[in-house]
Amino acid sequence: MDAREIEKCIDDFGTDIYRFCLKLCVDKTNAEDLYQQVFLKALETEWTLDWAKNPKALFFSLAHNLWKSDRRKQARRSTIAPCSNFDNETEMALPSEESIEEGYLQKELFAKVRQIIQTLPEKFRIPLILFYLFDCPIEQISAIIKKPPGTVKSRLFKGRCLIKKILEDAGYER
Repeated sequence: MDAREIEKCIDDFGTDIYRFCLKLCVDKTNAEDLYQQVFLKALETEWTLDWAKNPKALFFSLAHNLWKSDRRKQARRSTIAPCSNFDNETEMALPSEESIEEGYLQKELFAKVRQIIQTLPEKFRIPLILFYLFDCPIEQISAIIKKPPGTVKSRLFKGRCLIKKILEDAGYER
């Protein structure tokens, strides 16, 4: 892949890749490092992009694999850093037609769901993030995490059930 192709990829879907890195790492500095590693790795490889297929999925897959590799390395070194929350204000803006109380309760619920998602096992968390935050179709998620589409559907269902159960146990109702 040459520099022009990388530049076009960054322009076309760089923000989505960065947001995905941010969701994986939960830390802005680590997300920025991962984001740079993704495009550096793409620049180093001898790939040719097929724009008819979805090249965005290739970068999601590359980000996911680099993140997993880094996590394995950290686990081997036994120095896993604690997760920290990212800026809530950038993700949730209060629409003007909502009351302040409803907005606060909505923010609280979103924060709780985000916290629950971060505590879920990786096999449920990654498909949930890709499906709901990045609107990736099931086939694309299947290609990214290298699992069959049925497995992705099953993990999405089980992840939703886990989130629902935890919210119900915490006293949240529909």
